Amino acid sequence: MFAFTPARSTMAARLQRGFTLIELMVVLVIIGILGVFVVPALMDRPDHARVDKAKAEMPQIMQALKMYKLDNGRYPTQEQGLAALRTKPASNPVPPNWRGYLERDAVDPWGNPYQYLIPGTHGQEIDIISLGRDGQPGGEGLDADIGSWQQ
Repeated sequence: MFAFTPARSTMAARLQRGFTLIELMVVLVIIGILGVFVVPALMDRPDHARVDKAKAEMPQIMQALKMYKLDNGRYPTQEQGLAALRTKPASNPVPPNWRGYLERDAVDPWGNPYQYLIPGTHGQEIDIISLGRDGQPGGEGLDADIGSWQQ
């Protein structure tokens, strides 16, 4: 019925033999080059997402502080701190109209408590600060402090 011609049998043989070593090496080099450029870019994404989350949480904390002041006539003291938004302070001045203002502790995305300053040091009544990835004051890049005044 079908007669195999030399051209047809050569093509069939070529399809059956697979990839050559050179072809495999080219593919591996391409994968390696992609890995050199793509992997480092993806490695920083979780920390960038944490910075974005901290920036998004600060206005919520600031709003809770404003509600506290509206209900009680003043912000929590430095000693009462942000914990006063979650549990009623027992130390003076005890807030007369306290309600729960935050559902969870004011902890930044790296697991460190947000810093609360009253009076604020950046032209505001209060400041909220995340110390960034390193948890230390100052720093650059992902280790830089994130403040409510930067919003």
